[in-house]
Amino acid sequence: MIPGDETYKPPRLVLFDCDGTLVDSQHHIIAAMRQAFAAFALPEPHADDVRRLVGLPLDVSVRKLLEAGAANADAVVAAYREAAFAMRHQPDHQEPLFPGLREVLDILEADGFLLGIATGKARRGLDATLQMHGLAERFITLQTADIARGKPDPDMVLRAMRETGATPASTLVVGDTTFDIMMARNAGTRSVGVAWGYHDPDELLQAGAHAVIRRFADLPQLVRQIMGGQSCAM
Repeated sequence: MIPGDETYKPPRLVLFDCDGTLVDSQHHIIAAMRQAFAAFALPEPHADDVRRLVGLPLDVSVRKLLEAGAANADAVVAAYREAAFAMRHQPDHQEPLFPGLREVLDILEADGFLLGIATGKARRGLDATLQMHGLAERFITLQTADIARGKPDPDMVLRAMRETGATPASTLVVGDTTFDIMMARNAGTRSVGVAWGYHDPDELLQAGAHAVIRRFADLPQLVRQIMGGQSCAM
């Protein structure tokens, strides 16, 4: 089947955020940010302030945390990347998956959905996280902030749709921050928020999320309701 054929149905794509949605990486991110600030004798950023910015491109987050003129933002960004890389290679490093994720991926794949990721992580960090959990082969498209414009710009979603042949109507974004929901809205797609991440559920709904789930097990049925029952194009 090809586009233009009246029987053609575009692939259905579910795009997941990573940090705060698939994995709980807040402690790693906060520690690396604090270490980067300490390298320049800067005041330690508050954990809540760092957590609120997870999902934005790293350089944007650093500039928001820095006081004007306090330091060279590019140097702090480089220090963060160095610290994060070193932490990922420590034997006790952990970025645990949120409960129920693997089962949900299995169900969505069995239902014919394509799976992808749109994250503020750089590709190196995303690859490390996916390999750690044996998920490197589960996602057909990987969109990261070092190859596309960062959230809430729709670029990552638009790129994922071009790669897979999905359309706005056949694409759903799943994320834990308003940046994810705004990215989806800006791309013309629908979105579902998760309650276990770094922004409050009410904020996600106000930003335009179709719904907010409190456990991964609730996602497949909700996706079916939102996306309809059409099968993917072959």
